[in-house]
Amino acid sequence: MFHFRFNFFIIFISLPSLCLGIRSFPTTDDVISDDLFGFTESPEYRNGEHCSRSSDTVHVAMTLDSEYLRGSIAAVHSVLRHTSCPENIFFHFIAAEFDPASPRVLTRLVRNIFSSLNFKVYIFREDTVINLISSSIRVALENPLNYARNYLGDILHPNINRVIYLDSDVVLVDDIKKLWNITLHHNRVIGAPEYCHTNFTTYFTDTFWSDPVLTRRFGSGSRPGSEPCYFNTGVMVMDLKKWRMGNYRRKIEKWMEIQRKKRIYELGSLPPFLLVFAGDIEAIDHRWNQHGLGGDNVKGSCRKLHSGPVSLLHWSGKGKPWVRYDENRPCPLDRVWKPYDLYKGGRSQPLDFFHLVLVF
Repeated sequence: MFHFRFNFFIIFISLPSLCLGIRSFPTTDDVISDDLFGFTESPEYRNGEHCSRSSDTVHVAMTLDSEYLRGSIAAVHSVLRHTSCPENIFFHFIAAEFDPASPRVLTRLVRNIFSSLNFKVYIFREDTVINLISSSIRVALENPLNYARNYLGDILHPNINRVIYLDSDVVLVDDIKKLWNITLHHNRVIGAPEYCHTNFTTYFTDTFWSDPVLTRRFGSGSRPGSEPCYFNTGVMVMDLKKWRMGNYRRKIEKWMEIQRKKRIYELGSLPPFLLVFAGDIEAIDHRWNQHGLGGDNVKGSCRKLHSGPVSLLHWSGKGKPWVRYDENRPCPLDRVWKPYDLYKGGRSQPLDFFHLVLVF
């Protein structure tokens, strides 16, 4: 358990010693090039003696694209470094169909960075959702890949009944198995930290709040006395079996269809989730999503941690730590992200995708 205070340098030094698994640097010759296109190889993470290969696999889903690749690699690295049984983690990467880096290219690149990682890359067809997306307060939020989480029940194998969804701009400083083991009570479909002090009304427009039919959605939750609360969709424990049975993908799509007609919200892929699940999620400890570290969606200013212990830091908002480092203006908390950054160049450069295609 970790308690972050104002002395960030103590945090920076202490974090790498927390892994309970076995680490060694890979010696494989199966690399694309000497510099892995700017990335360095990760240490090789192996299970500790207490781990059983027959124990439950922890399934983690993330998106993977060229724009956020540096963040995704850092997130994966943080998961492996802090879990006691890294060989029991399986990553499901969802890649955009028309990303400059093809899924095949991304697969090879991830394999050469993490030589022992268990993972699979899936192609997300953008035409699945493109006609449902409306303009947002920030252009980046209109990326179809942001909506891939809505379709995990269809993308992943039907035998996978539980998954942890993570955004690409997070790092974990605790064992992800603890998050995996959280129980979803009362037939709930997802678990996430709730923030009931947040002004929930700001996530929807006056058009929504003036419509007596639409606002009926927040009249009552399934829990006695429950009230709709904000939650961030960047960290979720999802019961995919219940998700599929309840056809929640379609329930989210219906709200997106209403949005196209009436403009009931401004903020990308989050509001449809709130409309379907707010007031009826498993409330997880706030330590599992210390979000908002990227500032707001306009300026991306530096932020401080919320009070309390921390297991996961989340740079939601406009400001991303790798961009701030490239611009030589990192925020104090960005120094917590930096130890997991496997990009060894000074400034992020676009991958030479033409060269990648030729190599592969």
